[in-house]
This record gives sequence, structure tokens and C-alpha cells, in this order.
Amino acid sequence: MTSPLAATATAAATATAAADIHYRVQALDVDAHLFSVQLHIARPAAGQTLSLPVWIPGSYLVREFSKNLQGLSAEQDGCPVALTQQGKNLWQADCAAGAPLVLHYQFCAYDSSVRTAWLDRRRGFFNGTSLCLRVHGQEDTPHMLQLLASDATASWQVATGLDAVDTDARGWGLYRAAHYDELVDCPVEMGNFWRGDFVAAGVPHSFVVAGAAPSFDGARLIADARRICETVLAFWHGEGEQATPAPMQRYVFMLNVVDDGYGGLEHRNSTALICGRRDLPRVGERKAAEGYTTLLGLISHEYFHTWNVKRLRPAEFARYDYGQENYTELLWFFEGFTSYYDDLFLRRAGLLDNSQYLKLVTRTINQVLQTPGRLVQSVAEASFDAWVKYYRQDENTANHTVSYYTKGSLVALCLDLALRANGTSSLDDVMRGLWRSSEGGPISEADVLAVVSEVGNPEIAGQLQAWVHSTEDLPLRELLALHGIKSKAEPAQLAQKLGLRVQENHSVQIKTVLRGGAAEQAGMMAGDEWLAVEADGQRWRISKLDDVQLYAAGSNQLTAWVARDQQILQLTLNPGGLLAKAASEDADSASPINNLGLEISDKAAAERWLTGIAA
Repeated sequence: MTSPLAATATAAATATAAADIHYRVQALDVDAHLFSVQLHIARPAAGQTLSLPVWIPGSYLVREFSKNLQGLSAEQDGCPVALTQQGKNLWQADCAAGAPLVLHYQFCAYDSSVRTAWLDRRRGFFNGTSLCLRVHGQEDTPHMLQLLASDATASWQVATGLDAVDTDARGWGLYRAAHYDELVDCPVEMGNFWRGDFVAAGVPHSFVVAGAAPSFDGARLIADARRICETVLAFWHGEGEQATPAPMQRYVFMLNVVDDGYGGLEHRNSTALICGRRDLPRVGERKAAEGYTTLLGLISHEYFHTWNVKRLRPAEFARYDYGQENYTELLWFFEGFTSYYDDLFLRRAGLLDNSQYLKLVTRTINQVLQTPGRLVQSVAEASFDAWVKYYRQDENTANHTVSYYTKGSLVALCLDLALRANGTSSLDDVMRGLWRSSEGGPISEADVLAVVSEVGNPEIAGQLQAWVHSTEDLPLRELLALHGIKSKAEPAQLAQKLGLRVQENHSVQIKTVLRGGAAEQAGMMAGDEWLAVEADGQRWRISKLDDVQLYAAGSNQLTAWVARDQQILQLTLNPGGLLAKAASEDADSASPINNLGLEISDKAAAERWLTGIAA
């Protein structure tokens, strides 16, 4: 095995001359999932302090990356240097100033998500927040990253958004970052991946895909990704001779394909994605799986983040504090508004028709309507609480919080429709106005409201503020009706009627009991296994929730037999006629609506909104 400290003399000399901070990373042992890291600090401070981030921007959870760091040691002038741990992720080196300080350590990479690091015989991946110690006091100086192949990885390729300084044909070698923030914002993918390239609005793009099945239709993915990127670039920068330059020189999509998975994390000139193998388009397949639409929405979402959160960003994130939580009430804007545009751009790019797009909007609306927590927590509060609620979901999450993704996207929908109804502008104008006024930098809620007032009017800005900070339901039906979309209450599923979320696998496992429903009133709780029902003197074993309707339809009272902590409990359930099949009703009905359907009633009006025609 090649030594983790090995490097060519040329590359080493180049790196030393170019930057005071230089990392060398190599796969030390792929079967042990260990990366080795050497950090060379040319001019350390006396008693140099170092730390590893506890979180990664874009994912609002303290993940304690230092738990995977091991074997940390240091030397100066060939002599060992003592390291004193001052916190869970913080160390001080007992070193003198001036003479180069060298640190050695390993990182166990066993997290296949987009947020940390992974290494096995097939591929490697890491974010700098996982592997790269921060040199306190030198964060703003250039940083060099040297990626070294080992015997196990010699045939692999490398993909990253970092600027190459001296690399070979496979991508191994030396990369440069202007500062620490840029270094940790450029993840690295390694392996024998598939690669496709395209140009959108003059910007080179690469798409690397690891783990795809042989049936994967790469040409289709590239063609569809190009359409998305061209649509988004035109949205922000215009087209033709009047177009303004994009903020990135190139862009890299890194997609890890697994048996079952989904997610993404945005970066300034790249994104890391995960999807299920069956969600990729297949050669010869005319109609792709529904999961492919979801993947395209993810691609659109993360690409839009290039502008909205990576450049336009909360004022609180003007400079990240990697050592603790960074709070903001604006995730409804940066994640929610991005979620509104991700599917809308699929429609504008011609990858969805009106019916397909409205189906996605309907799903989002119903997700929010079926969440009791929307009446407990505002979307601004949900943004602030992301660290302890959204990213730490449990059986009670739906009852006391709301997603700033889903409700935030509905706030964006309402704002767009309200502005268009006003007759002078749209949400498009707000987004581009914020980009211009902030020069693509940090913004506050006051900045958002000011631009809404400018392109619309103060009344709409006041409405937006109320939608964001209150727990009242949004005026979705009224605003949709103004744009040719009719709303209709649809029959609720049995789980909705009972106030349950379940998992069916040879039995009915209760995952969530929703606030105020019949199940809660009966005394059911998350973790129960619903075994049987008794109605009209007959007792029936159930294996799926629909069995309840099969055996107890028409009963106003039934007995539910559940297992809890190995004890069998007898619970009285009063469905109150909920087991009867209900017909759909007009959305103007006075009855509560938790399942809404949408249909086009005025094609011309709907088309103006859905295609992005100026108001």
C-alpha cells in the first residue's frame, strides 16, 4: 500500500509555495473505511488551536463529526508536539510560532449520506467538514487539498468542484480553495463512476453517477438535467445578449445510486445527491418511473440553491460558525421557496405537463393539511427550531411542528398568486429583485418584505408576514381560484379519518397518533401493534388497516385489541361513522378539509401562472 504521506516532489513544492494550509488525503484502508489525513501548517501560531466542525451548512443538525476522528498526533521540526483536547472537537497544539506544524490523523468514513464521508472498495466520498481540521486564525488564507491514490484506489476517478492546480487524467492530485469556507463547501467523489458532460448557458456542467444499474439511460438524464439548468439560469440571468454572467464557472452533480435512498445537499458550484436505483431512467423505457420525476425535482431543488441559500442567504449565515448551531427564522424562504420553484421549473422546462404539476402541488397541500402541528407552530418558528425538531423527528413531530419545506413552499405559492392577482408582478420579480439589491449576498426578512412591497404593494408584504408568523391556514383555495384552479374536498383515507399513520407488514404498526383524532381519544399510542377488532359481537384478526373497514363498517363503536410492551390492551374506539365511505364534496363546504383535489377550470389563466408568463 502506498504511504499516506507519499506525494510527488513537484506537487509538494507547488503546494508549499501556494498556500500555508495543505491537506493530504488518501484511502488508508478501504475495508476499515479509513481515510488518512496529513495537515501541514506552514506558519502556525504559538499554541495553535484547531477544531473540526460539528455540522455542515445546509443540514441543520449537530452531527459531531469528531466522533469519527482517531489517531490525532502532531510534530514540529521532527519532534512530537503535545495536543491538549479542550472540547469535543477542539484541540490546542503545544507548538512554537513560525516553524511548520504537521498533524496526522485518520477518519472512519461509514456514512453513505451526502452529509459526512464514505469509503469502501467501490467508492469514496467526503465533505471537508468531516475530514479537514480548521486552523483557527488562518481560515481566510488559501487552502490546498492533495488527493493521493492508493493501491486500492489507483483505478478510480475523482470529481469535485475545487479548482485543479496539478492533477492527472483521473483527477488525482492538487486542488486549491480560496479559504476554508470554500474548501469545506466542495465535496469529493471518488470511484469508477459514470460521467456525462453538458453546457448550459455557456457554463460547463458535469454529472457523475456511482452505483447505477446497467440499464441506466445516461443520455436521458443529461438531456433532462440540461433543460433544468438552462431554465434556472435563464430565470436568474436572462437569455441572449442581455443575459448576465452566472455566479459559477462550472458545476458538478455527484449522484450516489443505492437500493433505497433519497436526498441532496447543496454547494456553491456542486451538489451531492442520493437516489434509489429504480428511480433512474432506463434505456428503451418510454415512460420513466414516478421516482424519476422526484429525482428531477431534487436536481432542480439543489441547483436552485446555487443562488438561493448559497449566495442569497440569511444574514445570520453571513459567516458560518462551525462550532455550534447557527439559528435563523428564514428557512421558510430559503428551503420553502426553493421547494416551490423546484417542481415549477420542471413544468417550465417542459418536463411536466399541467396535470402532472398540479398533482405534485396537491400532494404538498395535503401533506400540510394533514399535519396538526401547522396549527401549533408558525413556519418561522419551525425554521428556528430545525435543529431540535425537524432534524430530530419522532412519533410526536406531526403534532407540534410543521415542515418549513412544505408549508414554506405553500407560502411561496400564495405569494406568487397574490402578486399575480395584483396585476403587476410575480414571485419571479421578488427573487430577482432580492438578487440585485443584495448583490447576491446575505438578506433579512425585512429585505424580503421591502422587495415584496416594491414589486407588489405593502398590503401583500403584510400578508406575507402574517402567513409566516401565524398558525392560521393559508388562503390557498381562494388564490388558486383566481388563477383558474378549482379546489375540491376529496374523500379521506381510513388512516386520516382515524388520525393515524401506520406501517403495514403482516400487522398494523402504529407510527404516529395525530392530535384530536379518534385513535388518540381511544388511547392508542405510537409503538402499538393493532392486532384485532371486535364489532357486533365478532372478533377479527387484522393484518392491514383496511381490514378494520372490512370487518367493522357501519359500527359506531368497536373494540380495538392492541399489543403494547407485550401486554394486550382492549381499547374502545368511537369512529362516529368514519368507517363509512364518503363522497367528495365542494371545497366551499363548512366541514374541515384535510384532503384537497385540484383541477383546472380556466386553462388560459392557469397557463399564465404555470408557464411563468409575466403578470
